[in-house]
Amino acid sequence: MALTKEELLAEARGSVNPVDAAQAEALLQQGAVVLDVREPAEFDMGHLPGAVNVPRGVLEFRVGDHPALTDSAAEILLYCKNGGRSTLAAHTLKRMGFNNVKMLVGGFDGWTGSVHKVEVDPSVYR
Repeated sequence: MALTKEELLAEARGSVNPVDAAQAEALLQQGAVVLDVREPAEFDMGHLPGAVNVPRGVLEFRVGDHPALTDSAAEILLYCKNGGRSTLAAHTLKRMGFNNVKMLVGGFDGWTGSVHKVEVDPSVYR
């Protein structure tokens, strides 16, 4: 039986550790790996401080060879635009042996809607 998008997300939500923006801020200060799973163009327009970009579509292929994804014991904070891709990504990383994965509730949209810092690549023309 084929699963719907909603069913896949519901299954994934059962295994992820959601954190709000305040908790995410604390994780940033503690040196967690911050992983942005949006597409590169989205990342270039703004991202959480210190974030690295590994798009959801290539995540499984980058585990083990991307510097942010070599230590399965590292604390990882994932986010996307509003939570869908990061939920699936967190579920995938947990299945691949990463046990210290957290997911930012509301994603980048929720982060930028508050008073949290955003970095923008200086080469991006505004």
